[in-house]
Amino acid sequence: MKPRLLDLFCGAGGCAKGYQRAGFYVVGVDINEQPNYCGDEFIQADALTFPLAGFDGYHASPKCQMFSAYRRAMPDRGDEQYVNQIPEVRERLKATGLPYVIENVPGAPLNGSVMLCGTGFGLDVQRHRLFESNVPIMSPGCAHGRNAARFDRGSRHIRPNDRRTVAVGEWRIPLDVQQKAMGIDWMTVPELSQAIPPAYTEHVGHYLMLEVKRRQQVAA
Repeated sequence: MKPRLLDLFCGAGGCAKGYQRAGFYVVGVDINEQPNYCGDEFIQADALTFPLAGFDGYHASPKCQMFSAYRRAMPDRGDEQYVNQIPEVRERLKATGLPYVIENVPGAPLNGSVMLCGTGFGLDVQRHRLFESNVPIMSPGCAHGRNAARFDRGSRHIRPNDRRTVAVGEWRIPLDVQQKAMGIDWMTVPELSQAIPPAYTEHVGHYLMLEVKRRQQVAA
């Protein structure tokens, strides 16, 4: 029987696919309906209050708008529409005493986080993301500095082919190009814009799986 992982704020399941590849049975929870979710089960519910019992590990991707590059580029924009959910999520997950991961964008207040980059996994996308965990995780680092400029910047166009990786979430870039860059073939452009490559959580999931199995052996 596969260990069960709860995927909070799951979206369309970029994280879920990676954890499935790492060997988990993944249950996704999101406050919005997710018809394209690729995990093993989906439950439409509030991730901030969903019961945490019955799982071997947890992943959470709280709202990141407060810490996004777009938000940092508009410092005069009011914060009233943004909520920092990370402290609340962290306390809930820590209280379980089980392995957990919290994912968010660079600049988010995560503790002892590691950064993952798509180029470190051979993907044509950067999409830097931070991962906090109570399980040690290593990062393969970045490799985008080694690539020649190959891609148009999309709607942020400056000159042709001045970008080393694909800009995900750009409507003028073909969907199949964005999907290939992310290693995702089931999402729409809006879903891709909120997702992370499954390669990230496949990598992270191996560390979580080692810890889950260690705990199972100790309990046996």
